[in-house]
Amino acid sequence: MELEPIEPETAVELYLADREPELRSVTLNSHRSRLGFFVEWCADRGIDNLNELTGRKLNEYRLWRRNDGDLAPATENCQMDTLRVFVRWLESIDGAQQDLHQKVRSPAVGRDEGSRDEMLDAEEAEKVLTYLETYGYASPQHVTLELLWHTMLRRGAAHGLDVDDYHPEDKCLEILHRPETDTPIKNGKRGERLLALSGDFCNLLDDYLRHKRHDVEDDHGRRPLLTSARGRLGRSTIGKYCYRYTRPCEYDNDCPHDRDPDACEAVNTRKWSSCPSSLSPHPFRRGSITHQLKEDVPETAVGGRANVSQDILEKHYDQRTKREKMEQRRKYLNKI
Repeated sequence: MELEPIEPETAVELYLADREPELRSVTLNSHRSRLGFFVEWCADRGIDNLNELTGRKLNEYRLWRRNDGDLAPATENCQMDTLRVFVRWLESIDGAQQDLHQKVRSPAVGRDEGSRDEMLDAEEAEKVLTYLETYGYASPQHVTLELLWHTMLRRGAAHGLDVDDYHPEDKCLEILHRPETDTPIKNGKRGERLLALSGDFCNLLDDYLRHKRHDVEDDHGRRPLLTSARGRLGRSTIGKYCYRYTRPCEYDNDCPHDRDPDACEAVNTRKWSSCPSSLSPHPFRRGSITHQLKEDVPETAVGGRANVSQDILEKHYDQRTKREKMEQRRKYLNKI
């Protein structure tokens, strides 16, 4: 097969134009952003014809992207999976060696290893929540995921909320430790607190309570806030909601992992967690904490709201890079 020369920037634009009819605009923009780094790398190395790509060069790009971008394994995985899809498309137009896409390597991201680094970033959270607002407004799934992102609550605390813990007139939630009725919270009485809520989130809760909440009680006669038809929403169900709706094929109608939807067990057997991109509840908490820190919310305010000490906040939750922290501190130079 004779390859036809093609420049990196031209190839990416043709790829995006080819995929535009089948992808939502947010997905298309994500691909444009990820592949933009590849175009930049090619320019820096004088690669002006993608016929020259080899497995070694693709691996060099992977290492450059990991180190230059200070990427967590899960983020690197997503970046390289998108590149693999692009290279396979490139092969189809005679722009690269056949089967070259098989040499695009992604880091293995296990559920147990590196879980400290897993988080839902703000861009992906917005996509997930916008999808639910559009197609499942005020549903239990929508309210549950909005709650986790908006409040930074741990799964157990969200599970233990009652209707009476919501105070609409004060726009707040009361977090209580109730081990005697099977809803303890981490840190016990020290974890009890009031959480301020935004007006938009209160409107969502009000609509949910009026129209979508199941009128049920739990085994102790309490009226849970998050419900199923059988009673209080289970902790495992909260996890299933997170795994399901953080899969890109759910909210973007796209798979960055180059999987066949008809053969993917995360689609056909509802094993949502088998998708490499799916996330458990804790990354919602970590992602929301990191997002608020990036938005210059003081660490003491974030720590108080999330019920976490400053040491633990820094050690286990703050996923800002050293450069991001430096640039945020730069804003205060003129005050010194």
